[in-house]
Amino acid sequence: MLRRFLIVAALAALLVSSATAAVHRTRAARQVSQTTTSELMPGVTYTREVDFTPRGPVVLDVVTAPKPDGSLYRLAPVLGRDMLLGGEKLTDLEKRLSQTATVVGVNGDFFNAATGVPSGIVVRAGALDKPPTATRSSLGIAADGTLSVGRVAFKGTWQGSGQRRSLDLDAAPVKGHATLYTPAYGPTTPSEGGVVEAVLGSFPAARANRPLTATVSQVRTSGLTPIPPGGAVLVARGKQAQDLTAEAPAGQQVEVRLTLTPDWSGMTSALGGGPLLVAKGKAVFDAKESFGASIVNNRAARSAVGQLADGRILLVTVEGSRPSYSLGMTSYELGVAMARLGAVTAVGLGSGNPAGMAFDGTLLTRPSGAAEQPVGDALVLSYAGVYAAPPAAAVLSPNGDGVDDTETFTYKLVAPAHVVASLAGPAGASVQLAADDEQPGVHTLSWDGAGAAEGAWRFTVAATDSARTTSASRDFTLDDTLGALVVAKAGAGATASFQLTRAASVAVTVERRNGIAVATLLDGTLQPGAQTATWNGKGADGKPVPAGGYRIHVAATSAVGRSELTVPFTFPLRRS
Repeated sequence: MLRRFLIVAALAALLVSSATAAVHRTRAARQVSQTTTSELMPGVTYTREVDFTPRGPVVLDVVTAPKPDGSLYRLAPVLGRDMLLGGEKLTDLEKRLSQTATVVGVNGDFFNAATGVPSGIVVRAGALDKPPTATRSSLGIAADGTLSVGRVAFKGTWQGSGQRRSLDLDAAPVKGHATLYTPAYGPTTPSEGGVVEAVLGSFPAARANRPLTATVSQVRTSGLTPIPPGGAVLVARGKQAQDLTAEAPAGQQVEVRLTLTPDWSGMTSALGGGPLLVAKGKAVFDAKESFGASIVNNRAARSAVGQLADGRILLVTVEGSRPSYSLGMTSYELGVAMARLGAVTAVGLGSGNPAGMAFDGTLLTRPSGAAEQPVGDALVLSYAGVYAAPPAAAVLSPNGDGVDDTETFTYKLVAPAHVVASLAGPAGASVQLAADDEQPGVHTLSWDGAGAAEGAWRFTVAATDSARTTSASRDFTLDDTLGALVVAKAGAGATASFQLTRAASVAVTVERRNGIAVATLLDGTLQPGAQTATWNGKGADGKPVPAGGYRIHVAATSAVGRSELTVPFTFPLRRS
């Protein structure tokens, strides 16, 4: 026996299924929307919007977050497996981060499916890991949380004892080119012959638009050279190999310049993407970027990031491409949606099967393909304060029926902190659950609600660490109105028995396991006491329902609030 817990994804699926049928029946030209909003973590909300358009349903997932301050809230790209030669599922990537923050994120840039290397710029903590694609938009994130979208060009050079010569950065080998490989690329340089490799045992962070100097510690002539942590390897091919041999022997100082135009050296983070979707609050129809028509004009799953006028951040994913669930959007349609949501600037990210959104390692979106796909990088919003999960039961009902008799509260710390956890209830009721110094990790508290007043309650946990004091709250209800739901065989159908402690408006339905109702057994006001509702094994159309999995759902709305119980069963039932 399980108390019904309304899961956002299941509700959305139900709404899509029922409302899509209605749209097709009436051929309505009007767009209808259904939205559900919840708090992911303090200050950060998640909205799932289901739009029923004349073409079919479209599911939009929207995270709205405070302007990143670089401390409590951070917005930054994260590489798959923490390197350019990566590729990692968004959920796995977030699980790596969740030890030190609570995170929500979307897929990042387009990327090479074979290698995992993102297509455009990557800047992490001010260091340039990968140059931009000059013909596409790049997203820059300043230290104060301001987003900038623009086209950025790159030029790299190295200089030993001779003249300044061109180089690439963390790129696939190109004949005749020199390439600087930093630890962001991967563990070793590429496997190739006919090269000269200057190992820089100590190399500064690869910041743009400033001289970077290092001393050659070793010269090698074979590929697959380990890239030293805190160092780099300069690999030269063709004529450049001869120049490197002559001008950068062991012991020679080498200067590297990584130039971005315009100067984005003030950006603490950046990643590639495109196209530009919103400029000055208006959707951009054609940003004239180097994308094929099929990428921008086909309806597909895709993600985007934008900023509101007050500095808040929007992370958005449109799901696709399943006509019965969500069609997806074109780039321009997503731009229109971003502008409608209030974005003054917005840029697209990767599209297609890898597009998705996840919270702390759990998908919020439905995969476009058969399963979640790896991404080259992700754009992740991190929160460094205390996080409280939703209570285990939306309604605590300590009536001894074995269902939600005890409430469980879970919270996460990412740093050692002094914690105070408490409850606040009706008429000023207050209960302290904890007051102690605690270590990072997930912590759990329980409360049985014995003797407590029925009504609205709030769980609050406050944590003071070395940097700050943060708090998180979650609401729930204590309500004993409904209990003891039992389903038993009755003739060709079933009987649902339950108890009411006060008068309530009650609806009893038989549903498929996905929540779609097949029959209504009772809908009206009942007085306190033992109650029954009988089902004849038939649907609303009067025909017997097929064998399979079903559930009885009872919802009771009283002066205290709304409580629900469900019992799953397999039809036809057997006598116990």
